[in-house]
Amino acid sequence: MNRLPIYLLALGVFFTATSELVVSGILQVIADDLSISISLAGQLITAYSLSFAIGTPILISLTARMGRKQVLVGSLTIFILGCLISFASGHIAMLMISRIILGVSSGVYLVTALGTAARIVPPEKLGSAIGTIILGFSSAMILGVPIGIAITNWLSWQAIFIVLALFSVWITFVIYRLLPDIDGDAPVPFRQQFKVLGSLVIVSGLLFTFFRESGNSILFTYLTPFIQDIYHVEFSRISIIMLVFGLFGAFGSRFGGYGVDRWGAARMVTLSVVIHVAVLALLPLFADSLMIGLVLLTVMVVSMFMSGPAIQTYFIQQAPQSSGLVLSINTSIVHLGLAAGAGAGGVLISTSSTVLYNPWLASSIVTLGLAAVLISFWSGKQRSVKLRGKTAKL
Repeated sequence: MNRLPIYLLALGVFFTATSELVVSGILQVIADDLSISISLAGQLITAYSLSFAIGTPILISLTARMGRKQVLVGSLTIFILGCLISFASGHIAMLMISRIILGVSSGVYLVTALGTAARIVPPEKLGSAIGTIILGFSSAMILGVPIGIAITNWLSWQAIFIVLALFSVWITFVIYRLLPDIDGDAPVPFRQQFKVLGSLVIVSGLLFTFFRESGNSILFTYLTPFIQDIYHVEFSRISIIMLVFGLFGAFGSRFGGYGVDRWGAARMVTLSVVIHVAVLALLPLFADSLMIGLVLLTVMVVSMFMSGPAIQTYFIQQAPQSSGLVLSINTSIVHLGLAAGAGAGGVLISTSSTVLYNPWLASSIVTLGLAAVLISFWSGKQRSVKLRGKTAKL
């Protein structure tokens, strides 16, 4: 199997994800440069997430029958336009428009890249291919954000986006030249595509995504203050800790993809979520031990990233004719879950005046996700039994 196209798709995800993640690291710089409040600057993240969540499913449905290479090149071209507008932005309104463009184009590219990977690899390698694509996203956290901050310190925050635009022009050209032509989805009626969203298998799977991402966000949104306040770690050491977490997250993505191919998506999701719930429940009990706390957090990061390739693969397997639509809605729910979790975590901190109990709330929410995904697995098995029964009668 030629893995070059998969690596090219993952590289594109790295660039698009960097445009999303880097803003949180330079938010104060943007606010100072544009003479706006930090709260207003924070709406740049909200604009990106909302455009990603709302625009992606709509555009994925409208472009479902187009060739996959055409959609990938088109979304990257619009992404480049968004980067150029960001580079030229001297006012918050213009920058906000660029974030909307970047959010929609990045969402379409990510979902199309996942679907394309599923089409160009044999079924037994699907998990590894999806894991590689997701590795592009986690690499943006490990490398993209620190590089973006370094560029900001060296030149300016606008320079980040011209660099992203230039590299994206290159990856667009390479994808156009080297990626094989892949037809769009079969002409399935629009109404029939949306019927899949009424399936218990898919609905409970999407609920899993919402609860999982909400639980993650309850802790991870406030992870820096958690490490500082609970473990009394100096701020200067936080970046090193985050780098280590990122590296283990990348390992989790790769191992998750490997595990899907070897043991199946359902087993990998179940294993990763059980570990995730257990670690979150244990964290407050070891608040006095920095070493145990950091080990537990590292294990949690690995388990989080393990489940990413598994759930994406699971959706592709369960809804092959509507995988683009389901994956796009799943990515939308990811952003909604992150927002809900951040809000719930903030309320808990305000109520308790400490971040210590956020892991327990997160554990309970992720447990709801575990229940939802087990229902999805059960429903999927029941559906398979019925289909085999009908086949046998024919």
